[in-house]
Amino acid sequence: MMTALHESISFNHARLSRRRFLQTVSAASLAAGTLSFSDMMSLQAAELRKQHRAVIMLWMAGAPSQFETFDPKPRHENGGGTEVIDTTIPGVQFAKGWEHTAKSMNDFALIRSMTNKEGNHRRASYQLHTGYIPSGSLKHPSLAANIAREIADPSFDLPSVVSIGRGFEAGSGYLDVSLDPFFVDRPGTPPANMTVLTPPTRYERRLGLLSQLEQNYAGKGAGQLVEDHQKIYSKTSDLVLSPKTEVFELDDEPQSLKDKYGDSDFGRGCLLARRLVESGVSYVEVRVNGWDTHDNNNARVSQLAQSVDPATAALVADLNDRGMLDSTLVVWMGEFGRTPKINGREGRDHFPKAWSMLMAGAGVKGGQVIGATTDAGDDIKDTPITVPDLFTSICQAVKVNPLVETMSPQGRPLKIVDGGTVIPGLFA
Repeated sequence: MMTALHESISFNHARLSRRRFLQTVSAASLAAGTLSFSDMMSLQAAELRKQHRAVIMLWMAGAPSQFETFDPKPRHENGGGTEVIDTTIPGVQFAKGWEHTAKSMNDFALIRSMTNKEGNHRRASYQLHTGYIPSGSLKHPSLAANIAREIADPSFDLPSVVSIGRGFEAGSGYLDVSLDPFFVDRPGTPPANMTVLTPPTRYERRLGLLSQLEQNYAGKGAGQLVEDHQKIYSKTSDLVLSPKTEVFELDDEPQSLKDKYGDSDFGRGCLLARRLVESGVSYVEVRVNGWDTHDNNNARVSQLAQSVDPATAALVADLNDRGMLDSTLVVWMGEFGRTPKINGREGRDHFPKAWSMLMAGAGVKGGQVIGATTDAGDDIKDTPITVPDLFTSICQAVKVNPLVETMSPQGRPLKIVDGGTVIPGLFA
């Protein structure tokens, strides 16, 4: 005899969470044959969207030196004479110039054992944005696009993926064009061409006319191009007509908070990233260039730290103060590290074999260091972490299944992450 659905759910005095309720209903409905697998996946996707998890990627374009940031070697000749400071983690030191981040290490997990093989900027940046190395004519979706596809609300007015400071080595790839990044060149000022110069009703009529004009072109074999073009226009129209566009302006933020982030494009970018995530955006990248320090490494890293250090710490503190850090993952990294040996121009060259990065929020256990390099900094001493390991861990933080597959134009199913395991000890 089949038990009624309501009889299969037991309640106690503890509060039944929405997730637990959906899981129970889904399992019971599947058993009863009233809910398909796709329906269940839709329910789970809807639940993820209600939780509103997000990623903020702080991208150090050009590859920052681990020796002059978070893995200094003051007692070895490879250290280059870098002065060190203490952090809130006993026995763990940073390079001088990173005082704000050092004081915030209770919120961060420092990974000192990232390792990879790609030492070319273009190839490594592509890999660190997609999880795949460049391959012929196939354009892989970015991790941002894959995550947004799983957790973003497709009806949301604002873009699901935003890149502040240009860059972004990969877009939506073969996924929907609506998952391409929206670029913000000057954080703190409204994006260009956001003003509608005609009344909304007339604007809508013009869009309708454009759609009619494109149908003839679509009928001659350009159906996919027209469909993509109309999706872009539709998404753009939602954006420019939305009252949420005021999120791009920082005028209503307290001056004291702006001062903590710092008077720099990167600082304003980090503050804008917080505002975007708070408004419902799923993935934001904030980019700062200049880390390709083949010459004059120490002075250039020191200069970059003046804006990057306070903004990084302020972002995590601000998210924490607003109760957003539990659901927002912050990742700080570049495409690889720099060589242990200092070259003849007082610089460091490309070195993907061993480098460092930071993670905070979304269940990450702060106040810890994972992995280590040798005393010379020329190899991994323990706990090597690969790119697939990192991407699997990012997916874990935002509750996205890294094994989800999408079909490439060549008819090949591709996982969000090909291989890898969750970084050991990363999550509380």
